[in-house]
Amino acid sequence: MKKLFIAFILVCSACSSFAQSSTNSDDSSQKNLSKILSKTSIGGYGNALYQRDFNSKKSTINLERFVLFVGHNFNNKISLITEIEIEDAKVAGGEAEGEIAIEQAYLKFNFNPNNYLVAGLYLPRIGILNENHLPTNFYGNERNRVETFILPTTWRELGIGFYGALNNFPLSYSAGIVNGLNSAAFEHGSGIREGRFEGRDATANNLAVTGSLQLNKNNFKAQVSGYYGGSVGLAPNQADSLKLTSGILGTPVIIGEADVQYAAKGFSATILATTISIPDASDINRAYANNTPENEFGGYAEVAYNIFQSMNKKWQQELSLFVRYEMLNMNSSIPSNGIIDETLNQQHLVAGLNYFPIRNVVVKADVRLMHTGEENPDLIINPNPAAPPYQQQNTILNVGIGFSF
Repeated sequence: MKKLFIAFILVCSACSSFAQSSTNSDDSSQKNLSKILSKTSIGGYGNALYQRDFNSKKSTINLERFVLFVGHNFNNKISLITEIEIEDAKVAGGEAEGEIAIEQAYLKFNFNPNNYLVAGLYLPRIGILNENHLPTNFYGNERNRVETFILPTTWRELGIGFYGALNNFPLSYSAGIVNGLNSAAFEHGSGIREGRFEGRDATANNLAVTGSLQLNKNNFKAQVSGYYGGSVGLAPNQADSLKLTSGILGTPVIIGEADVQYAAKGFSATILATTISIPDASDINRAYANNTPENEFGGYAEVAYNIFQSMNKKWQQELSLFVRYEMLNMNSSIPSNGIIDETLNQQHLVAGLNYFPIRNVVVKADVRLMHTGEENPDLIINPNPAAPPYQQQNTILNVGIGFSF
């Protein structure tokens, strides 16, 4: 039933005659670069949140991320776009928490107003949040689970990408070539997320191709996007010793995604579905024993309404109430040498509000109700005798702030 639901969303999304604008929708870099009055521009974004986990009876408060953007126009044809991110406020030697990373660093070559090329470390157009991930651009304190674990936002790799639009039809498109993934780093519980290189010493024996189509009509937007890439970048003799298929597209990871968005008169609705296929998962498991699944899927539907919409338009404040339903399964199909984990078969119901005193500052509050499948005792190694039994239901409360500039 769930697979039929996902297929239905994909078909509806692909058949909708909608489109998006012809510019790269990466909000942080493009919005700042479009406002450059001199050659160099500075901007950024960040968020902090308080979180209460009712099962563990544990509360935390964290500066989740701060990102600094620097853009430079060499001339009207060539620009440089960079972002550096600090996660969890602090990075200290010997501690696992915290991260400093380059989120983007690429050159942009403008051919004309509708067509351009990017080269360097960039965010391929896959899903919604990968390019549009500012905390002022999504509802709730946390990014949705589907575009965190199935589509591992923010996903950046080294390569080149071409973005364009048709002159006489509301269709824009993208195509790119980037380095592939590292299946040795796939991790049970987080899908392909840890297999990304993110610009650091990436293998180039294996590559990936990405592409998207965006359509727009009136208040609707829709997209289909995809990814096909190799996950073994080893030299042939090393791959052979592990009985893995190497090469440019060897041991492939295949991703399909579709979404539809609607916004008008303070009301918005979004629906997204995605699926991942790893046909050679059994070979990866034999080589690395990391319990890689053959298939993963996820989808979500979200509606929101700005209750200040009917106020005087001169009053620019916004108070949006939203609700989002997410479902994902990170091991919907496993090979014969894998072990099923029903805790990765999840449903989330998130409801809350976003208050914008001004457009670039937001205060957020939300509650997430979580339900998972049962824990598999075969996956419990050296259990802590004092650990409480696994609970399939949980409630998470989040209160936080976000900003962009």
